[in-house]
Amino acid sequence: MLAVVSGVGGACLLPQAAGAGTGNGAGNEAGRAAGPGLTVEPVAGLTKPVQMVVDRWGVPHIYARNTADLYLAQGFNAARDRLFQIDLWRRRGLGLLSEVLGPDHLAQDRATRLFLYRGDMDREWASYGPDAKMAATRFTEGVNAYIDRLRRFPEETPPEFRELGYAPARWSPEDVVRIRSHSLVVNLGPEVDRARAVCAGGIGVDPLMRRLQPDWRTSVPEGLDPCAIPADVLGVYQLATQGVTFRNGRVQAVTEPSVPAPAEGSNAWAVAPSRSTTGRAILASDPHRVMKAPSLRYVTHLSAPGLDVIGAGEPALPGVSIGHNGTVAFGLTIFGIDQEDLYVYRLDPADPGRYRYGQGWERMRTVTENVPVKGEAARPAELAFTRHGPVIKVDRERNLAYALRTTWSQPGTAPYFGSMAYMGARNWKEFTAAMRTWGGPPENQIYADTAGNIGWVPGGLAPRRVGYDGLMPVPGDGRYEWDGFHDGALLPRTYNPPKGIVASANEFNMPEDHPVKVGFDSWAFPYRHQRIVEVLSAKPRTSPADSRALQSDKLSIPARELVRRLAGMSATEPSAVKALELLRGFDAVIDADSAQAALFETWFTAHLEPAFARAVLPENVARMIFIHDPVLLMEAVREPERWFGADGAAVRDRLLLTSLAAAYDALVVRLGPDPAAWKWGDIQKMTFDHPLGENVGPFPRGGSWNTVDASNYLPGSYTPLSGATFKMVLDVGEWDRSRAINAPGQSGDPGSPHYRDLAPLWQKGEYFPLLYSRAAVEANAERRLLLTPLP
Repeated sequence: MLAVVSGVGGACLLPQAAGAGTGNGAGNEAGRAAGPGLTVEPVAGLTKPVQMVVDRWGVPHIYARNTADLYLAQGFNAARDRLFQIDLWRRRGLGLLSEVLGPDHLAQDRATRLFLYRGDMDREWASYGPDAKMAATRFTEGVNAYIDRLRRFPEETPPEFRELGYAPARWSPEDVVRIRSHSLVVNLGPEVDRARAVCAGGIGVDPLMRRLQPDWRTSVPEGLDPCAIPADVLGVYQLATQGVTFRNGRVQAVTEPSVPAPAEGSNAWAVAPSRSTTGRAILASDPHRVMKAPSLRYVTHLSAPGLDVIGAGEPALPGVSIGHNGTVAFGLTIFGIDQEDLYVYRLDPADPGRYRYGQGWERMRTVTENVPVKGEAARPAELAFTRHGPVIKVDRERNLAYALRTTWSQPGTAPYFGSMAYMGARNWKEFTAAMRTWGGPPENQIYADTAGNIGWVPGGLAPRRVGYDGLMPVPGDGRYEWDGFHDGALLPRTYNPPKGIVASANEFNMPEDHPVKVGFDSWAFPYRHQRIVEVLSAKPRTSPADSRALQSDKLSIPARELVRRLAGMSATEPSAVKALELLRGFDAVIDADSAQAALFETWFTAHLEPAFARAVLPENVARMIFIHDPVLLMEAVREPERWFGADGAAVRDRLLLTSLAAAYDALVVRLGPDPAAWKWGDIQKMTFDHPLGENVGPFPRGGSWNTVDASNYLPGSYTPLSGATFKMVLDVGEWDRSRAINAPGQSGDPGSPHYRDLAPLWQKGEYFPLLYSRAAVEANAERRLLLTPLP
């Protein structure tokens, strides 16, 4: 078992790692008082002792004497805190669920195997830098060391494994990078939606559905029949990219994809010293992802000679992707590169294993893999590939096949693993050099350093399409191809702008006339970015506290504009009269305890936007839209004649009032007749769902699709789909004054005090100190471990 060592008076001496930088306080070989106790843990594979101090917020600070031991210790610790989560991630991604959950998962296993990286592994490892393979190898050795430890002490196995009746599996380094299907790529869904809408209503419906940026008008690719795109064409893709489904704490058979997919984005910004109250740069980052228990992110501090980095990454990966290294700080958001295309093939009637390409027929490449199945013999899964990618649908009636081309098949696109190249950067030049070869997901990186510099640089593989724009599916006969990828150095960037602010919120941020067209419909609505810039520009200098408040900002710009419009309107219908009265004076802040926010959001997403879609689109097209582009809606409100004709103002007003009355009536049914008792948080509730039912919450949830404190919810049911559970605000250079939050907690163990301890702070918009200096870490130590080489 673990040995606990105590010194005189409850203290002990920790030998210090030698040669690291100022952040880790290393180099003191005489040691220091370590507090009340020390857990000594022999770990296979270590060459030198590694110290780990877990602070009282559950953040591990790992101090090693070399980076090889550092990554092994990181893997050991990831397994210690998040083993069930990362084991399930690996099984889902590799197509190994049936091995432990039974044959009901064969369809999902087959689907995920289609999207594994199958290219040259030497090129793959080289894509991330010289230390990438070593880092992944040592990280997985650390995971395996913890798994081996559990075989000696099975009573410490996480409860999920005992409940489901299987043991965690050992990892190989390739597992870290071959799994692609959890990445964020964009445009495939909109391609299919656009084709189906054009089939139903003609090409003229496209500009009425979503604004393209830069300004663009698409056309139907020659040779494509938009009506030949079946409604279920993305079923296999959605099955491959979704998580494992549990219901009421029990695993469910997964044969049908879940829809819609979560809308995911992020905010990040940096403020120059000239605009900061501290005289130092400030960097803030809050990625918006699915909100589950345990959290998608894991905060860790990695310190060894030559590297001293702290921040958040995904627990199944070595390194840190959002944080700082003592000199350079970095935060990220998704950048709208279109990295995927759907190809449609005509099959050979005499041999459906061949598809038309050029002037002849080309045979699909097939791979048969044996999928292990719990309680029975392995079953074969046949996977088919065209020259463009995996076949995701075969339509026998039409004699057509559909395959997906995506950057996932390219070396260097393992999600976020590219951070291995930039997390040790010491300046802007080194950082941007790393981003030049960044693969995926496509990112905006916000940068700041201790010299006072700030910047923005995007990165990601951007296909060079020949003769088409990527907005609709295309025939796979050779007329529509990728001619390699644009050089990342051609993408725009900003360094030390005169205004002293750089910000990204997934908005369209390419210059309109830029020669590289990375995508047209993968940008977020502009309102979060507008609000961030508005708030940061409102004062000559802002503080780190101001940035933390901004991350919790719930003002909706569409709400502000629409409330002003409603202020000049009158109604006769009783529900509309009551609704107008309730919204009069609304400050447009979508707070959880606000009755006005409850009415506005119910009106805007569940009534006004669908009514607008029905007013400008054919009914059968309007029904296809999950959430309408609010930019088009707001344009129609401002310019009704252009959208609705000569009597456009009357049409607009009728649309506003009728939908508003309907929303009011819906709230009476849902929340009761007294609007004084209504609260947005009684409608939108957030629960951190755990696969086996160890949920955290529910919490009343504020915010909306269009607020900086983003809550992307399902219209009608108002179930939150995504938001920021990890947030970080860095005081660049005075690192111990930095703050972070990671809800619901750092640990994946439901029995740990750190499983849910951060959720109440998150709910209130509060943070914990993101400690960096060794002195601050020691002063807030909760637990100490000494990982030692096996004798």
